[in-house]
Amino acid sequence: MKIHPLFTSLLNFKGNARGCIYPEPLNGIPYNLYIPYVSIYMIALGVSDSKIGLIVSISWAFQLVLALFSGLITDKLGRRRTTLVFDLISWTVPALISALAQNYWFFLGAGIINSFMRVSQNSWMCLMVEDAEPSQLIDIFSWIYIAGLLSAFFAPFAGLMIRWLALVPTMRILYLFAAACFAVKGIITYKMTGETQQGLMRMQETKKTSLVASLGEYKGVLREVLRTPRTLYTAGIMVIMSICMMVNGTFWSILATEKLQIPAQNIAIFTFAKSVVMLLFFFIVIPHMSAIHFKVPLMLGFAGFTISQLVLVIAPINGYGLLIFSNLLEACSIATVNPLVEQMAVLTINPKERARIQSILCVGIILITAPFGWIAGILSGLDKSLPFILNMLLFLIGGILAYLAGATPSKNHDIKEILINLPEGNSG
Repeated sequence: MKIHPLFTSLLNFKGNARGCIYPEPLNGIPYNLYIPYVSIYMIALGVSDSKIGLIVSISWAFQLVLALFSGLITDKLGRRRTTLVFDLISWTVPALISALAQNYWFFLGAGIINSFMRVSQNSWMCLMVEDAEPSQLIDIFSWIYIAGLLSAFFAPFAGLMIRWLALVPTMRILYLFAAACFAVKGIITYKMTGETQQGLMRMQETKKTSLVASLGEYKGVLREVLRTPRTLYTAGIMVIMSICMMVNGTFWSILATEKLQIPAQNIAIFTFAKSVVMLLFFFIVIPHMSAIHFKVPLMLGFAGFTISQLVLVIAPINGYGLLIFSNLLEACSIATVNPLVEQMAVLTINPKERARIQSILCVGIILITAPFGWIAGILSGLDKSLPFILNMLLFLIGGILAYLAGATPSKNHDIKEILINLPEGNSG
């Protein structure tokens, strides 16, 4: 019996790729159990729509500052150590605060501390990909998403717990469970990985340089980014995905429960269906797209996103059928777009300056994304559908950027070749 190429790649991962991927379910499962209910949990504790949006925007403002320093911290402390320290700070601590939350101020504090994840996000990405073979990148990113999607098989438990215990007690339990999982995952990743070759070089080069002095070196790095059109188009797509995923993650459950009058315990049905469809898409559909230039699936993905938001907006009260269709179409679009965008971001970056370029891109994305939490909160207060109409417009722009990125000649032949190969074409 022939083994699916994704399973072959999973067994063949070595070193840091294995150390980053294998423990990932300890992050994905608890996160995806509580995340669909965060907004309605806040509302249940007296936080208004506009204040939810404000929390998101304030936390993104903090992420801006931390993203600016993330590359410098990652270079100075090393990829492995930075990942451990800031994973524990940014994930375990906020989960504990959220478990004990009583009002707006608890959630604001948790959001601010969670902002430190911008540092570990940068270091973890470097740790995972710097010593990996370029031909493995699609499989690496596919498995990262798959690890998170394993929560699909646990999502019904969250709904059952809400049915038995009510929303607030369930969320407190889920957050405590998440805090424990996040801590264990951080320690296991640290134990299973080693510092990358590039990380060792950057630690030595920055040993006697202060963080403040290192900031002055960003000018040359920024110039390099601005001279790479495909990197700029990729960054634009990342901005759109960042805004739209933030809007969906924050306001989807509010629209579903308040406008469409779906009971909170039934939200798990949609989480389960969405995750299962994405898993099937990764294993069944994506391997057959290996001969297609990357701009085609990207544009199709953004078209799917746009239609999914339109269906969501027109869905009637208790419109389970349209809501499920919207959810499933969004799932297929995410499974198509996200791994390709992540891979494009890695492959268009100069590996010698990966941490600092990722830091600059992250700062730019946050600068543009941050106000949209507040904007979407205002829009939701006026009409629960308005944030998703905003998403529709942004996804249309994303499709245009995908076309432009695909039409832009690449200076790196290897990048062009790898970008048109999906799992079946590069596993082995």
